[in-house]
Amino acid sequence: MLRVFWCILTRDLRLALRRRTDVLTTLFFFVIVVSLFPLGVGTESKILQILGPGVVWVAALLASMLALERLFAADYEDGTLEQMLLAGQPLSLLVLAKIAAHWLLTGLPLVLIAPLVGMQYHLDSTAIGVMMVSLLLGTPVLSLIGAIGAALTLGLRGGGILLSLLVLPLYVPILVYGSGAVEVSVIDLSDTRPYLTLLGAFLVAALIFAPVASSAALRISLE
Repeated sequence: MLRVFWCILTRDLRLALRRRTDVLTTLFFFVIVVSLFPLGVGTESKILQILGPGVVWVAALLASMLALERLFAADYEDGTLEQMLLAGQPLSLLVLAKIAAHWLLTGLPLVLIAPLVGMQYHLDSTAIGVMMVSLLLGTPVLSLIGAIGAALTLGLRGGGILLSLLVLPLYVPILVYGSGAVEVSVIDLSDTRPYLTLLGAFLVAALIFAPVASSAALRISLE
């Protein structure tokens, strides 16, 4: 099973690296959004420190959604997805490998670029560290939840709009607790551990249930 997981993961990464523009679009979108926002509200450090966490998390959420529609689309068009359904391995394992590849391509770069974004918003080292941890815990949840919506809207005309309507309400708790953890570390009101613990709990729950739900949705979409 681990060999199959690794095979699907490396396959998706290899295919994505052949289309570098799709990978770079997510990162460039994130950078552009967080860079343009200070131009609209001014360069006052106190204002940027307060608004920065929310802006970064909203940008990360929207950037993650850019690639969701393509998560299963290519495999659906060339028939690979049907072969996965007929394979002897659990479909949820194959789906989890594809979600992992999606996060490595869209979520992990946002975590790595967070220190540069934090300096732009005048965040100290503690707040930047909390931002990286919150993104590390929260962005995989975005990919896991988004996979359910991508599976449900697979093959539908105008699926991108429907996908946004399905997953955006489910993203709200991740957005609230992710930005809240960074905001608390900035204004130093209380400990950030409750926020990060909840994000960790969301991640564990999503890892357990999201691949199963995505697999069921894929079977429905292909029938």
